[in-house]
Amino acid sequence: MSSDQTFLSSLKLELAYFSGRGWLKSHGVGVILRFERIRPRSVDRFQPLKSREITPKFLERTIRALKRWKYDIVSIDEVCRRAVRLASRRRFACLTFDGGYKDVITSAYPVLSRHDVPFTLYVPTAFPDGIGEAWWLALEQVIARESRISLVMNREERHFEIAGASEKYQLYDFLAQWMRSLAPSDLSIAIKDLCTRYAVDLAALSRGASLDWGDLARLAADPLVTIGSATVNYPVLSNLKDAAAMREINMGKAVAETALRREIRHFAYPFGDPASWSRKHAVMVEEADFVSAVSTVPGVVEAEGRTSLHALPRISWDGRQRSLRAMRVILSGVPFPPVKAAPSRMV
Repeated sequence: MSSDQTFLSSLKLELAYFSGRGWLKSHGVGVILRFERIRPRSVDRFQPLKSREITPKFLERTIRALKRWKYDIVSIDEVCRRAVRLASRRRFACLTFDGGYKDVITSAYPVLSRHDVPFTLYVPTAFPDGIGEAWWLALEQVIARESRISLVMNREERHFEIAGASEKYQLYDFLAQWMRSLAPSDLSIAIKDLCTRYAVDLAALSRGASLDWGDLARLAADPLVTIGSATVNYPVLSNLKDAAAMREINMGKAVAETALRREIRHFAYPFGDPASWSRKHAVMVEEADFVSAVSTVPGVVEAEGRTSLHALPRISWDGRQRSLRAMRVILSGVPFPPVKAAPSRMV
């Protein structure tokens, strides 16, 4: 979303707040909030992933606001219970974190533990194993440092001039979309080639940004923390053959259960948007004995089984948006269409 679009969206939400429409009349019984990185604000001019970041201070403000608005801050297990029961008078909010980033334990956990609130962390196990490839971070680093980039796309050498910030943003969006469309083996070849050309240590970058198993063991020991799975390598499931997708789903669960010595009951679709997974993947997740699966499809959770536990919507918070008034409107569910009834098993 461009800065102009972000401004217009923010303005609409502010107007909805002051009209009362966004918080006097709520939809659904609660929301699952999705965050990725939590770290101090950067002053760099080029930040293509800024929408995926919030500061520890904003996380603190969010928790205080949820308590002030009388939301129950609940675990993902409690979300599953409330999704199948009759509606409660009190709305809930569930805090979730994707990506398995190191700053969950360094910047987010101190805030969350101080407020004594539950949260869920979804982990792709290749990253704490030290072999994951955070290609989106490597791509950001390459483009930030260079004014001209060359790479092979579809067997053709391509060249891009990116002297200004606007050109850098455009190229990042273009290449990220292209890389997301690739099969995992082709994606790995493409990002390794780019990193080799421009002296970016992909392995060190990925390890440095990720939680290790020691960090995860410390978090898992806290009864307020739920560890979920997000496959092994965090692939776009829609880019995989069915057998490979099933293997990613099952192996992510098995590796995390072995490493942490506890049952892993909850799953997050990598990336989670409608293009990245489909109904057949929800069936695979259920067959792998996951109790729930969260997406990044925006929406609220409905009661009485009207929201599938294996296609739970989440609100991915845009880190460029800092207004709690806007958050109150979004959490009300007013911006989202009502969720249609769906069976727990989709075929």
